[in-house]
Amino acid sequence: MTLGNKLSQLRKEHNYTQEQLAQILGVSRQAVSKWESDLTYPETEKLLKLGDLYGCSMDYLLKDGQRESAASSASHTITLSLNLPYFERMSSKTIHGLPLWHINIGYGRTAKGIIAIGLSARGIVSVGLISLGVLSMGVFSLGLLSLGVIALGIASAGAIAVGLAALGAISVGILSVGALSMGPFSVGAMAMGTYFAMGDHAEAMIALGRTEAAGSVFQKLGTVTAQETAFIKEWLDSNVPFYLSWAKEIIKLLL
Repeated sequence: MTLGNKLSQLRKEHNYTQEQLAQILGVSRQAVSKWESDLTYPETEKLLKLGDLYGCSMDYLLKDGQRESAASSASHTITLSLNLPYFERMSSKTIHGLPLWHINIGYGRTAKGIIAIGLSARGIVSVGLISLGVLSMGVFSLGLLSLGVIALGIASAGAIAVGLAALGAISVGILSVGALSMGPFSVGAMAMGTYFAMGDHAEAMIALGRTEAAGSVFQKLGTVTAQETAFIKEWLDSNVPFYLSWAKEIIKLLL
């Protein structure tokens, strides 16, 4: 069996069209057709990627004969090949060299595109087990807007969230909201802040709690009166640095 025969058979076994395979490899459909017709041969880089894509060795691709021939070799070597689930598709349209969308689901593989979906994903919008992007969603997520079990970003939400604005079971941020929240301004069941904390248990300069409040400037259990609210807002305006004013204004809306 020639290299072209093998490539054609493997492509059909993995349910790829010539166009789809060409997109994955970054070549033309005509190039794939010529490989399968034995008119030309793939470059070494493309052969390696084909072997990885199909889960076969370079020996099988480059040596004549069927796949079973390896089992009858003199060395009697037994090779166990673990073929993990794999799926890859991408848009033919690109923007600055990146495909408009790229879906790449397979162990050890990364999706890269304007919209990227994969176990590992990098893109403007990314979704994956590990994701990096402007809008990022995944188990481990890093982005300007980040959603995940563990999320890190300008604005982040997750079981564990870290960011300028963080929302999570455990959250750390300038403005932090969560069961356990820590930061300059914190709201949560257990809230620990620098300037302001509000929750069941609150610790900060201004501490508003339901069962426990520890504040060095002001502390209150239960409902805050209109006069106390006015004092808190005035104190925040006088003592919070300018670069934290965005978070301060959000807190003032909660009062």
